[in-house]
Amino acid sequence: MMVRVAALLIGLVVSCRADLAPPTVNVSLDEDPELRWKPLVQVFDVEFLKKAAADIIDSTVPKWVHQAVKPVVAALEDYIPKPYASEIRGIAEHVGGSVSDIIILNFAYEISAFCTSIVAQDKNGHLYHGRNLDYPHPVLRNLTVNVVFLKNGKVAYRGTSFAGYVGLWTGQSPNKFTVSGDQRGTEHWWNWWKNVISAVLFRRSPVSWLVRESLEQAEDFQDAVLRLSKIPIITGVYYIVGGVHPGEGVVITRDRTGPVDIWPLEPIKGGWYRVETNFDHWLPPPAKDHRREAANKALNATGQDHINMETLYQVLSLHPVCNRLTVYTTTMSAATPEEYKTLVRPMDCQQN
Repeated sequence: MMVRVAALLIGLVVSCRADLAPPTVNVSLDEDPELRWKPLVQVFDVEFLKKAAADIIDSTVPKWVHQAVKPVVAALEDYIPKPYASEIRGIAEHVGGSVSDIIILNFAYEISAFCTSIVAQDKNGHLYHGRNLDYPHPVLRNLTVNVVFLKNGKVAYRGTSFAGYVGLWTGQSPNKFTVSGDQRGTEHWWNWWKNVISAVLFRRSPVSWLVRESLEQAEDFQDAVLRLSKIPIITGVYYIVGGVHPGEGVVITRDRTGPVDIWPLEPIKGGWYRVETNFDHWLPPPAKDHRREAANKALNATGQDHINMETLYQVLSLHPVCNRLTVYTTTMSAATPEEYKTLVRPMDCQQN
């Protein structure tokens, strides 16, 4: 069996293995929200951060839209819940940018996360969770950062994010659960205003803020699944959650108001893993998108007997699961939180 797995995977991940871990910053939740993100400027050059933010905003939101929504964004600050409004104000102050630009940047990230997430259980009941995060902004490779959130001097939760972004698409609450978010469907820039209006009028949470809130507040896997399923959000998404006990793995398909589908692991019936990209699992993906097919094939070749953090990383390194848009890969397991690992992928990952 291992020979067959090696034949499928060997030689396909070599160049990606040269990837580098992103920097790590500690964010103390005991600090005033406006001061929490100050460690960013000790890791990133301020002028680079400002230029990178401008490039992302300009490429995601057309200039005329950017100008038109500035007055709306300024008013939006009154609708942003604590502690995010204060954190955004603090980031703007630390990097010397405008509050409106930081708000726009945070919302712009909400509509362009093309990803692959996998949750899997081995024969002994251990859970493994991996994800590739794909974004159409190459500069994000230089903005990727691991964030350790501290409470009373201890690790409350951790995740991987981008400098200037207060939300999390990838995270782990130690000895409780892991979570990743994948965009649902294909949103375009002209839908961006819908998310802003939704946030303003209905006070719904950005999908990445709900991830962070769940990591901070949920008591366990079941609590996290309940929160991620039911709390209103500003756009559709897939939440993939892994726990610490056998069977604790699920893909939650969301619309703005609640769950559309709950797809749990069913290891007894052969469903020992779940793969989610950016399309409903019960429907075929677009003809040109072969990520799901490639991941399923590699996981079946690996087998439940041999799934672990390393082989999961190898699956996530296969083309087209890993592709030219892949910014980083994270592997994690809530039962062994010290093994949380993120690697930034090279632009040529699609050649593997």
